[in-house]
Amino acid sequence: MNPKSPSIASRRYFLKSAGFTLALPLLESVSQRVLGASSALAATAGAANQAPTRLVAIGNLLGFYQPEFFPKVTGADYEMPRLLQPLTEVRKDFTLFSGLDHGVKGGHFAVHSFLTGVLSMDAKGMPEGNISMDQRAAETVGGATRFPSLAIGSEDGIHGGCQMCWTRSGTRVPPIPGPRELFRRLFVNESAGDLAGMKDGFKLKGSILDAVQGDARSLQGQLNQTDREKLDEYFTSVRDVERQLELRKQWADVPKPKPPLKEPVNTNMVTDLAILYDLIALALQTDSTRIATLEIGGGFESRYLGISKDYHALSHHGQVQANIDQLLQLEEYQMQQFARFLAKLKSIPDGDGTLLDHTMVLFGSGMANANAHTNTNLPVILAGGGFKHGEYKALPTSGLDRRPLCNLYLSLLQRFGLEVDKFGTSTGTLALS
Repeated sequence: MNPKSPSIASRRYFLKSAGFTLALPLLESVSQRVLGASSALAATAGAANQAPTRLVAIGNLLGFYQPEFFPKVTGADYEMPRLLQPLTEVRKDFTLFSGLDHGVKGGHFAVHSFLTGVLSMDAKGMPEGNISMDQRAAETVGGATRFPSLAIGSEDGIHGGCQMCWTRSGTRVPPIPGPRELFRRLFVNESAGDLAGMKDGFKLKGSILDAVQGDARSLQGQLNQTDREKLDEYFTSVRDVERQLELRKQWADVPKPKPPLKEPVNTNMVTDLAILYDLIALALQTDSTRIATLEIGGGFESRYLGISKDYHALSHHGQVQANIDQLLQLEEYQMQQFARFLAKLKSIPDGDGTLLDHTMVLFGSGMANANAHTNTNLPVILAGGGFKHGEYKALPTSGLDRRPLCNLYLSLLQRFGLEVDKFGTSTGTLALS
């Protein structure tokens, strides 16, 4: 073995300890002993996109109490129910939709399809797997920003924490877990020593990726057709990593922007929600990224709002009014923070308008009615992005006129600058004025 090349053992250590890990797929044609020797990172990057449009997606794990979320009449003159009232000041800056969903079932276990339209178990039958909308957009950003995308959310809560963002290869994107970590990602520069070590790491990682691809290609002669297809997917993931390494090299010597505030301290998801929104706004304003997601999950602990029952338990209110009252208090707080975020974006000048004018903000959930464990008729709000807003649009829920939520996502991706005519389960675009 060449003493300058990384050993099999060191390759295993690097690949398993990195942020995104993808093991070599189970190949029937070779032994388990060989399989254990190779694995690789999975991440996304792509060609540059010069468009100044931004995209933010905010997801709630447990949905909203529908009788206080959806108005009784459609159009521009609808009366705002309780959960929309915090948005009164930005009423003309968003559109509310009902009748949109992905046509999936599974309750809590289907929430991960919110930004993908595809259940993970069905991903292999889809041309682009279960890649999420944010990651599909991030593939086009390339080196235009330091971070092609930022995924934010807690890993606490039911079903293993955040599962909103997925790469093309079917790997979950681990979220940045709190405001302190997000702040450091955006504003804290590496020391001279760390920077030198990072550059050395780029060289080593490049060598490791070369070796990993060599390991995998050496197996091709032993594989049947099914396994060769699996290996092609693996090579796709490795190529994604190579592109990500190139992006990191490009930004290694570029100083990060100076922080406009002190480093925050992580407390809890409830208290931290406001500062997370503020940091997302700063990330967009400084052009550190043009794509961000925030998932409000099971780690959103109701006790920090003075509520006695657990959030998950309250979502299964059983039509008990005392439970509904506490659930509405919690959901109203989330809507207040979302309204504050939109107002902040609207207050920041950006080009020929405001940051909200140039940022498409999607807000909603993969859960419709948590009490009944349904995933149909999802709560969906679209704000900003230069669209004409101010309406409540109730779309058909069945028949030939039914439109999947992915139709909206396809429209947003096209607005972002992608030349695509399909995303997830889309059947076309959704007309947005």
